[in-house]
Amino acid sequence: MVNTALQDKLKTLPNAPGVYFHKAKDGEIIYVGKAAVLKNRVRQYFQNSRDFDAKTLALVAEIHDTDWVETESEIDALFLESEMVKRYMPRYNVLLRDDKSQIFIRIDMKSEWPYVCTTRNPADDGAEYYGPFFNGYAIKKALRYLRRVYPYYERPSVKEITRLNEDLGLNPRRSDGSAIYKQNLRKLVSYIKGNRVKLARELEAEMKDAAKNHNFELAAELRNKLRAMQELKRRIMFGDREFLDISKDKALSDLKTLLGLESVPRRIEGYDISHHGGTNVVASMVVFTNGVSDRAQYRKFKTKTEQNNDVGNMHETLLRRFSEKNIKSWGMPSLVLIDGGKRQLDAALAAMSERNIAVPTISIAKREEEIIIHRKKSHISLDFLAELQQKPMPGVGVFDEGNYIVVNLHLGQRNAGSHSKNLRGETIGVSSSYIYNDVVKLFQRIRDESHRFAVSYHTVLKRKKQTASSLEDIPGIGPATRRKLIRHFGSLRGVQNASEMDVATVIGKVKAKALKKNLLNN
Repeated sequence: MVNTALQDKLKTLPNAPGVYFHKAKDGEIIYVGKAAVLKNRVRQYFQNSRDFDAKTLALVAEIHDTDWVETESEIDALFLESEMVKRYMPRYNVLLRDDKSQIFIRIDMKSEWPYVCTTRNPADDGAEYYGPFFNGYAIKKALRYLRRVYPYYERPSVKEITRLNEDLGLNPRRSDGSAIYKQNLRKLVSYIKGNRVKLARELEAEMKDAAKNHNFELAAELRNKLRAMQELKRRIMFGDREFLDISKDKALSDLKTLLGLESVPRRIEGYDISHHGGTNVVASMVVFTNGVSDRAQYRKFKTKTEQNNDVGNMHETLLRRFSEKNIKSWGMPSLVLIDGGKRQLDAALAAMSERNIAVPTISIAKREEEIIIHRKKSHISLDFLAELQQKPMPGVGVFDEGNYIVVNLHLGQRNAGSHSKNLRGETIGVSSSYIYNDVVKLFQRIRDESHRFAVSYHTVLKRKKQTASSLEDIPGIGPATRRKLIRHFGSLRGVQNASEMDVATVIGKVKAKALKKNLLNN
């Protein structure tokens, strides 16, 4: 329960980027976070409708007061958050982030030509480490922009390195020497530590001095760097991802309401089929636990029937997934998401019906990213969707299509028609603030991940089959021998490049002679 003083304080939150500090009753800082918009971010912690995970609930229950510091830009908030976490070591920053590796910026200033990189495993190697940062995406994006102001190497430098990045102003000019390069790197470090205003003033003064001395080429270069630094103030560093931890909770809460689920869907399984003209058919099962991908739980299936039949293969996959053995080993999902249309959904539902499994199941069509629900078989409550039909919300469309309900959660948004390209889609005559944006993005992440995982397995099988087929035509070389060869030499090319003597040590002289003779003729 939020106390009255805190409620009044929350009303004064600014619409500006910054860093916020959650405090316990005794004044201890228990959590530090950053925000692109402090008002939106901080107030989300205190919404009564939230379905937080246990750790976040514990944090919210302990918050007695909240303070914040406004910053001029998101990048300033990003670096300030790191400094504050390092200074105060809030215990909930550890508790809420223990499933994520922290990222550090590494610079070895002792080397002649230091390079700048990120790492999740800082070592006692004499290099300087800056961080920790919890948003790897944002820090890497920030470094890309800062590189335009303070050029640096991304990997160990060699004299023969291409000059393209140097000409583009991304790598330092070797002609300036190592000392000048290190001087610029110290300015980069100073920026990371929060001295942006001072550095901007110095850069402006250098530009004016160069112009005064009629060194217009240098003045133009410094002007471009100053503009790049100023541009950083307007850059969205973590806009879409700022709310990832909390928006996933919102997405799960919204899903519960939207689909009339009995509880928040803590385990969502996504399925996709991948093949090439009916060959090397595979299926993927990806798992999102509490809205986050849980790769340890991913599973892949090689279907028993090689055919161009997504419907049949989806039926086989779900039938195998809900076998007694797999249910015991993997548990049960809260929600099943099928990548496909009505026919793929029907196939999945038929398989689950054969196993007497009643789990909420929906599909998402690629082209329009519409959610498809079977009226009777999807195990979805349609009460709230019926309300949406009677009282439509902006950007939400619910349509009757016979035995199915089709839901569009970004109605009026121009769809890119392929994986994840619609995350920042253009709007047509409606607001870009969609009520169920978090749900759409969660579904897109699950759909994209299931597609990626299926394609990656399909590619592996295809490569193995191509390799194996080249050896199958050789007399005397059976499956066991082929496995030995591939296991020892790593690939078909490795077998081809190996000498007859080396091959003989693996499969014997007679088979080695026949193998090399056939490979030579082919």
